[in-house]
Amino acid sequence: MLTTNPFEPLTDEDGDKLREECGVFGIWGADTAAAMVALGLHALQHRGQEAAGITSWDGHNFHTHRAMGHVAGNFDRDEVIRGLPGRVACGHVRYSTTGETALRNVQPLYAELVSGGFAVAHNGNISNAMKLRRDLIRRGSIFQSTSDTETIIHLVATSTYRTLLDKFIDALKQVEGAYSLICMTPEGMIACRDPLGIRPLVLGRVGDSYIFASETVALDVVGASYIRSIEPGELVIVSDKGLRSIRPFEAVPPRPCIFEHVYFSRPDSIVDGSSVYSVRKRIGAELARENPVEADLVVPVPDSGTPAAIGYAQQSGIPFELGIIRSHYVGRTFIQPGDQVRHLGVKLKHNANKTLIEGKRLVLIDDSIVRGTTSLKIVQMLREAGAREIHMRIASPPTRHSCYYGVDTPERAKLLAAQMTVAQMADYIHVDSLSFVSVDGLYRALGEDMREESRPQYCDACFTGDYPNRLTDQEDVAPADQLMLLAERVV
Repeated sequence: MLTTNPFEPLTDEDGDKLREECGVFGIWGADTAAAMVALGLHALQHRGQEAAGITSWDGHNFHTHRAMGHVAGNFDRDEVIRGLPGRVACGHVRYSTTGETALRNVQPLYAELVSGGFAVAHNGNISNAMKLRRDLIRRGSIFQSTSDTETIIHLVATSTYRTLLDKFIDALKQVEGAYSLICMTPEGMIACRDPLGIRPLVLGRVGDSYIFASETVALDVVGASYIRSIEPGELVIVSDKGLRSIRPFEAVPPRPCIFEHVYFSRPDSIVDGSSVYSVRKRIGAELARENPVEADLVVPVPDSGTPAAIGYAQQSGIPFELGIIRSHYVGRTFIQPGDQVRHLGVKLKHNANKTLIEGKRLVLIDDSIVRGTTSLKIVQMLREAGAREIHMRIASPPTRHSCYYGVDTPERAKLLAAQMTVAQMADYIHVDSLSFVSVDGLYRALGEDMREESRPQYCDACFTGDYPNRLTDQEDVAPADQLMLLAERVV
């Protein structure tokens, strides 16, 4: 049975939130490895709710179970876990950005190489995957999926280097984009981040077992202690000989994804040493300093706007109240036979606290505006409930550019901020005023003085259009291949 994740915002069918591609979790040296991976993936469910998979290794053979849907309902049965024996396992939860929605794209992906079995779980997106794929097919590679991750497997398989580790490094040096990877081989488990560190990955330990995960909350749920983040460009290898780290790439200034702090990560996670919850409160405080307004109540759009709303209320002195109540038992709207019922669907997910907000001036806080459809419906709902004024404040800068590093972003033509000025957006969603936190304000909330234009400290391309590395597949492919790329991207 599928259950609604309490940290997943309930939005419209057209996808009015940016969605992370996936979460990864791996463990080396645990008697109940697959069961622990299932628990860890459950804590990462907000990062991908389309599909889940686990691969284990029992010292002789690899075992895999992959399924569409949530972790709960697919990995909560004894027979499934018993079918994944061994003291080593890794897993993946997926929300597709590149590749169709199909079981063949569910990770971990697995292949038999000359050196033995090779399983990989990938968080991110390879931005030159199509070019690499065409070259590999010309050389005789046969692809079994439409996932960009499979490109890594073929690069490892065709590398002329001698050892598996050198083959793997050779493969990574050919890919562009963003990746946090957990790979399983008979020789050991490898975890790594791309040289810019765009996607997150952390290291933990429970007993004598080492754990890698996309977020620290996955460590918490299995009782593991947080050791540190995997550094950008670092490979950590764990085997029966212990743990070792290598850095095969030329050092470059890191640019981790700033949106992890705004929205993707769970608020109880620690990302690159910072409490996500504390950062979001500080973003709200920056919003209040930059965009004050006279109002009676600060109201969050639950749950994504709640920490920022608390920060806004504390900084401004305006009372924080739950003016919108959210149902945690409804995922996507389940019936939409006509316009009238489709419009009512938003009330299955959010309902105005009418007795609280009637006649009041509200500061409405949310984390972002993507297409604007959900904001429009929520504002209309608050108006119908009697709100006198609605001043919307957004805890991120305007999202004006698509992401090509593992986030399911609508094409730029469907991003509201790419098509309208802030004043036009305010008119479109029918608010009395609309303001966003500035880029420098967002950086201040993260402990920086400001954004360094010549060398930005984070990947903020969705706000600024400043992409930290080349987007080969977007720049170089022929028109026919562009059509194939668009067909394969799931929006």
